[in-house]
Amino acid sequence: MAFNNNAKIIRRELLTRLSKIQLEDKVQSEIDRIPLEMRPKKGGHVRCCVYRDRAVIKYRVMAMLGFEEEEDELRRLNSYFEEAMEHKNNDSPILSVVDEACSSCQKSNYVVTNMCRGCVGRACVVNCPKDAVKFHGNQALIDHEKCINCGICQKVCQFHAIIYAPVPCEDVCPVGAIQKDAYGKEKIDMDKCILCGKCLEACPFGAIVEKSHLFDVINEIKGEAKVIAMVAPSIAGQFRDGMPKIMGSLKALGFDEVVEVALGADITSKNEAHEFKEKLEEGKSMTTSCCPSYVNLIKKHSPETMHFVSETLTPMEYTALELKKSQPGSKLVFVGPCVAKKDEALNSGNVDYVLNYEEYGAWLIAAGVEISECEEYKIDGNITSEARFFAKAGGVRDAVAAHLKDVDFETIQFDGIDKTFLKKLKAELKNPSPRLVEVMSCENGCVGGCSSIAKPTSAIGMLNKFVESEKKKIEVE
Repeated sequence: MAFNNNAKIIRRELLTRLSKIQLEDKVQSEIDRIPLEMRPKKGGHVRCCVYRDRAVIKYRVMAMLGFEEEEDELRRLNSYFEEAMEHKNNDSPILSVVDEACSSCQKSNYVVTNMCRGCVGRACVVNCPKDAVKFHGNQALIDHEKCINCGICQKVCQFHAIIYAPVPCEDVCPVGAIQKDAYGKEKIDMDKCILCGKCLEACPFGAIVEKSHLFDVINEIKGEAKVIAMVAPSIAGQFRDGMPKIMGSLKALGFDEVVEVALGADITSKNEAHEFKEKLEEGKSMTTSCCPSYVNLIKKHSPETMHFVSETLTPMEYTALELKKSQPGSKLVFVGPCVAKKDEALNSGNVDYVLNYEEYGAWLIAAGVEISECEEYKIDGNITSEARFFAKAGGVRDAVAAHLKDVDFETIQFDGIDKTFLKKLKAELKNPSPRLVEVMSCENGCVGGCSSIAKPTSAIGMLNKFVESEKKKIEVE
């Protein structure tokens, strides 16, 4: 999911501009100028006019600050920013749709392209069960009043002239949580949403916006509280300068301390191994619980299978609990690739803020911090390789298995939750042979998270390199 597009570039530019003016104490004088600077009158526009572009930028900034609707069009962005810093909008959703940016995409359907050759065979017409395909001259046309989107016409066309045109956000949502309202605009049903972030990445208009904690974190660092960064293992695969310098860059941004969440992963794997051993004795299967998006899926859409889900806490939670004991009163900030972690942090109350890798990257640019020039941060030599490999698909399974070397059991792994996932999962859980099932919402695991920067293959390579280098250090010592 790490491919780039202009909607992402704009999102990152907004994060960078906002954090830069906050760092320079220029929010009051500069924030309302951002839409004008990003879309000057003679600089061209993407939508119908430059003024529409500016309005969309304003509304995207509002959504980043946690405001869904604008009641007063004359209210300045500075006012929204001040209110956000006072935490008056804590109950706002993590994901929201900016109506003004939503293009009201046409309903998903099948479309005949100009590749149609008007052939004699006309398999599309012959095989359509609803007589929805007709020929006008030498071109096939689909009557969408009759079409039931069965896709038969596409399958039988020998010229591949018929394509399926989906609504991007609806197409990728595994649980049907985003649908059009009466005005044709997309709305997210938070009672269904599992915060997998797939719609956020799929929308080519940048209409879906994630509420950002970046500005709260900068505010905390400017204050007097001790602020600790908790970095997910997958961060080692996002930047090429290596984990010691990545952690050093967080220190350069102002964090008082930087801790690897792999510390908590060791606790998670040990506890899950103990829990799974008990399940095995009862002849029952168990799924992992470290992916909050997956846990949300089960809670909201398959509560009858909740008893299969491990009750063990996530690595983020265990790391936070350890820091709460050793560093009472500190503000804890998780840095990772996941939208759902913001929901987990909010519900647990142990983590104060969550930053994704895009926000972290934007902050680096705004602060003028080059990772390559940062001092190396001391790496914890007591963390196991298995804990750091939680970041990639199969890593959790292997870490749990490492604690059960004398126990015989089967394992299965799912990375990537789609519309068919629950059906496949339930089929596996019905298997009479008890098994450990690892589930990750994102393909390739956390290294392929919705807010990741590097391509998964590259990220896995960098993660492997870091883990191997730490192994060698331990062997030398």
